[in-house]
Amino acid sequence: MAEDKSALDALRQQINDVDMQIQTLLNQRAHCALQIAEIKREANKKPGQQEVVFYRPERESQILRQLLKRNQGPMPDHAMVAIFREIMAASLAMEKQLQVAYLGPEGTFTQAAAARYFGHAIQLLPAPTIDAVFRQVEGKQADYGVVPVENSTEGMVAHTLDNLMRSTLKICGEVELPIHLHLLTSSGTERSELGKVYAHQQALAQCRNWLSAHLPQVKQEAVSSNGEAARRAMDQEGTAAIAGDMAAVIYDLKKEAEFIEDRADNLTRFLAIGRDDIPPSGADKSAILVGVRDRPGALFTLLEPFHEQQLSLTRIDSRPSGDGPWAYVFFMEFEGHIEDPRVTSVMAALEQRSSMLKHLGSYPKAAL
Repeated sequence: MAEDKSALDALRQQINDVDMQIQTLLNQRAHCALQIAEIKREANKKPGQQEVVFYRPERESQILRQLLKRNQGPMPDHAMVAIFREIMAASLAMEKQLQVAYLGPEGTFTQAAAARYFGHAIQLLPAPTIDAVFRQVEGKQADYGVVPVENSTEGMVAHTLDNLMRSTLKICGEVELPIHLHLLTSSGTERSELGKVYAHQQALAQCRNWLSAHLPQVKQEAVSSNGEAARRAMDQEGTAAIAGDMAAVIYDLKKEAEFIEDRADNLTRFLAIGRDDIPPSGADKSAILVGVRDRPGALFTLLEPFHEQQLSLTRIDSRPSGDGPWAYVFFMEFEGHIEDPRVTSVMAALEQRSSMLKHLGSYPKAAL
């Protein structure tokens, strides 16, 4: 059927008119952001004034929740959230460009998670290890950090929990990312020539069945990140990496095999970490570490206050405490903010029943 040129031209003109309105409104928003920045900077000059916080994750969470509530389509929620997150990031960059450390090098899923959570108008600082991400934020070389904490296939990331146990930093946000993994090789390398596959330990575990079925004789070597795996595959003949799309592009690697993760619904959750406590957003989660003496019913005594206050636990895991053999602490996440009366009641009860209690942060639930 022939195109109705006059109808197309009319619609395109409507789009042009709408684009002009959007551009005008975006600049109005930017002017407001600049005025906010000036007010904050003036406040920062006053004697005895605490350092002004430019980034407010609870405020962003409230904006995104309102956005989702009023979205009538046809633009899908996830696209609307992505657009507004970039608008907020660009506005914030006019006040102060955030420096965000992440588990590097370039091409990791943690880099993708950092961009998804903070937007692209930030300065990304790759760190070689999860420990190094924590150190950069603690030492104020970075404003915030992003680290993996949990995979839907392989469970919790031990290094992140161990750092949370000993660090003074606070969790300030979370983001979930679908994880799709590929076997990547340099352009001149064939699968039959492979002698070694590099990947992060979690990625090797997430592709265990595929590797067993397709590369049973190839040696597997765990490295600090999938980005590092891709870097090695680029430089070393006869090797491959397990990594994602971003790594394939950055390191100019071909996809020898695509989507090799054992579960199609593979997700990883990442945490944003910072130096400050986050005020309530109205839809929050809290995380704690709690130790208990080894005695019958010990875990029950920790769970009972949550039942009494009708607080939903969203995650519980255990880690060695470092205080001797078979001594453990529990990592718990639950709905509510540390300032909520029910949470305050639970924390008071746990203080009486535990050998150690540490609040790791209260933060907005992931918008999507």
